[in-house]
Amino acid sequence: MTTITTRTVEYAADSLTMIGHLALPAGTGRRPAVLIGPEGVGLSDVERRRAEALAELGYVALAFDLHGGRYLADPDDMLARCMPLLSDPDRMRGIGHAALDVLRAEPRADPDRTAAVGYGTGGAIALELGRDGVDLRAIGTVNALTTGRPGEAARIRCPVWAGVGSEDPIMSPVQRDAFTAELETAGVDWRLVVYGGALHAFHHPTVDHIVRPGVGYHPRHAERAWRDIVALLTECLPVTE
Repeated sequence: MTTITTRTVEYAADSLTMIGHLALPAGTGRRPAVLIGPEGVGLSDVERRRAEALAELGYVALAFDLHGGRYLADPDDMLARCMPLLSDPDRMRGIGHAALDVLRAEPRADPDRTAAVGYGTGGAIALELGRDGVDLRAIGTVNALTTGRPGEAARIRCPVWAGVGSEDPIMSPVQRDAFTAELETAGVDWRLVVYGGALHAFHHPTVDHIVRPGVGYHPRHAERAWRDIVALLTECLPVTE
């Protein structure tokens, strides 16, 4: 395992002081950079470990914050915060741009070689960055088959990979069809992987607080989805010395 370094970073977004987790690979040179967005509950050790895993692969990785340093374990609190956010593309873009600015300002990061990976609400934010025309090399999402404002998907300038559980009651077949139709109409290079038998948030290890029905961890598919994301980055944003 290579030696990596980590630190917290504070920055302003959505009228909050956000607290992100930055992971840097070994060495001193510039490396491609990846933005990582968390599920609606907020930044946790799950996303921090994913940032560190990407740093071990040679990427500069920033796991960004959604709620000003809070983790919303109560489902009602999470929905009260996230539902208005998900219905407001400009707010999502503001959160995404603020985090991306921090990532691209990091001296170890190559600002011209970045990707965005997100889960749930964090994935929706990654997609909104694409719809806003941000120069990204790849967008990867899990549980985030969100559609945008009409015509704006045509601004996406990179491949999009999306993963979803077949039994996810939130990302229903109707939602899948709307998402893929939007990207196809826009001429986006897209891929959708449906993981059989998996629920919403299947990638996220079991937590010790109450979760909504239809949410559940599927360790085998979680590992597969992670490998698929790494493969996307390897293809579109390779680490070169």
